[in-house]
Amino acid sequence: MIPLKSEEDLKMLAEAGRILSRIVKELGRSVRAGITTQEIDNLAKDLMSREGVTSAFKGYRNFPAHICTSVNNEIVHGIPSDRRLEEGDILGLDVGINYRDYFSDTAVTIPLGKINPRLKKLLQATRESLALGIRKAQVKNHLFDISQAIQEYVESQGFSVVREFVGHGIGRNLHEEPEIPNFGRKNSGPLLLEGMVFAIEPMVNMGSWEAVIAENGWTALTKDGLPSAHFEHTVAITKNGPQVLTQ
Repeated sequence: MIPLKSEEDLKMLAEAGRILSRIVKELGRSVRAGITTQEIDNLAKDLMSREGVTSAFKGYRNFPAHICTSVNNEIVHGIPSDRRLEEGDILGLDVGINYRDYFSDTAVTIPLGKINPRLKKLLQATRESLALGIRKAQVKNHLFDISQAIQEYVESQGFSVVREFVGHGIGRNLHEEPEIPNFGRKNSGPLLLEGMVFAIEPMVNMGSWEAVIAENGWTALTKDGLPSAHFEHTVAITKNGPQVLTQ
C-alpha cells in the first residue's frame, strides 16, 4: 500500500527538501580535482550538523558513511575513502537526511573540469530523463508512466537504464512503497494519487545496464566498466502537478 501524506506531512517534507538542497549545493561547490571523497563526506557531516539534521544513510543497514560518493563506473552506493578525484572524473553525490523524522533524498552527478563529449551527453540524458519522469508524476497517471518515460528517453539517446536499483516512496521512512523502476510499460502499475511522495532516480549506464557489487558489499559497478550517471529528486504528487521538494 502506498502511503498518502497529509498537508502537515508535505510541509515538513518540503522543509526537509529545502535543507537538503542547501547541503547538496554546498557540497557541489567543494568538488574539485585533488579532493578526496572522504573530505566531501566530512563536509557533509558538518553541514548536516549545522542544519540540525542527521544523515539518512549512516548506519542504515550498517552503511559506514554520511553520503554516497560514486565515481565514474560506480553506479550507486560508493563509499567515501581517501580516493582523490581527478580532472575528467564524474562524481555521483547521493545525499539523504532525516529532519524531525521526515526524510528527503536527492542525487546529482558532477563533472570535474572538462569531460569527453560522450560522457557529457550521458549526464545530460540522465538529467533530462529525470525531468521527463517527474513530468509524469501526475494524479490519475500510472506509476510505470514515470518508468516508461525515463526508459524511452534514455534508450533513444543510446544509453541504458539500470535494472537492479530503483526509486522509492519516501516520507516518515527513507524507503517506503512503492518501488519505482526506471523501466516499464506505460499505463500500468498503481494509479497515482494526491499526497504520494516519491524519490525518482534514474541510474543510467553508458554501456550495458548490467551491474556487479564490489567486494565492500555496497558499491554497485557497471559490469562492463563504462561510466554511469545518477540524478534524483524527492517529488510530491499534488492536484496542481508534481512538486519537486529538493529543487
